[in-house]
Amino acid sequence: MVITHHGGQCFKVTFGDLTLVFDPVSKGATLPPVRFGADIALVSRNHPDMNGFAEVTYGEKTPFAVTGPGEYEYGGVTMQGFLTKSQYGLPKGEKEAINTIYSVKLEGMTLVHLGALAEPTLPPDAKEAIDEIDVLFVPVGGDGVLDSAAAAKLATTLEPRIVIPMHWSGMGTPKSLDAYLKEEGGAAEKTDKLTLKKKDALDKDGDIIVINP
Repeated sequence: MVITHHGGQCFKVTFGDLTLVFDPVSKGATLPPVRFGADIALVSRNHPDMNGFAEVTYGEKTPFAVTGPGEYEYGGVTMQGFLTKSQYGLPKGEKEAINTIYSVKLEGMTLVHLGALAEPTLPPDAKEAIDEIDVLFVPVGGDGVLDSAAAAKLATTLEPRIVIPMHWSGMGTPKSLDAYLKEEGGAAEKTDKLTLKKKDALDKDGDIIVINP
């Protein structure tokens, strides 16, 4: 599979002839909208920065849309969503919003995208269902989601093979990525795209990979 970062919490995952996207950026967002076709689109938080289904309906592709908790299957990809809370982008007067954590199994690997998570731990149903994590996408930016310290603590607890920080490019508090990397000891691989096979993931142990948008 190949993973690319499109700002904020948006990641495109291509594998074979299929394209999956987490949190596509829509028009009217604080970030530039995405524009590509996807077969599967998963949205963690119903906010313009993360709910651009129209922007990934392109060419001959209309995505299978996943917008909340439950179990899903499409094109050989199995997905589970777990209900959590976010405080990102709240309308005036509201204290919290729904956020969905996704666990996605494809090509023999498990990808977990925490969305705009504000809570420092996973809910019991997610803890029970999610076993070995090959790739963990974790928000680090504060501003309604986990801050750098909480993100580092949760990532350590979950013991993923690879950690990909998000919510630092185009959103989040200034220098939040630097703060997160400092919490984790400073070591990270930086790349414009991540090409990954299961055998590559097996060699990793909590490795932090920053994918440039």
